[in-house]
Amino acid sequence: MLFAVEFVMKMNERQIAISLLEGLREDLAYAHLNNGSRVLDVADLRQYIYEKIGRIRTQAYVTDSLYGTRNGYGQDINKSNGNNGKAHP
Repeated sequence: MLFAVEFVMKMNERQIAISLLEGLREDLAYAHLNNGSRVLDVADLRQYIYEKIGRIRTQAYVTDSLYGTRNGYGQDINKSNGNNGKAHP
């Protein structure tokens, strides 16, 4: 049973990695850095990835702020004590 769970987890991780790399490959066909230049070498690729990560983090921060998720994990810690779902006074 444990082997089956590990196998499924490895398959899920592998599928996530493949999806990530396929998306990156497609993005790189049209990729430009914030300064407008094309991604031409490894240093440019590293910069492009840093810029993408920054945009994702910014978007996540804005989304969390808009929807009231103050702890960063999709839960508003001011509304529930985590045990019975009832709001704190």
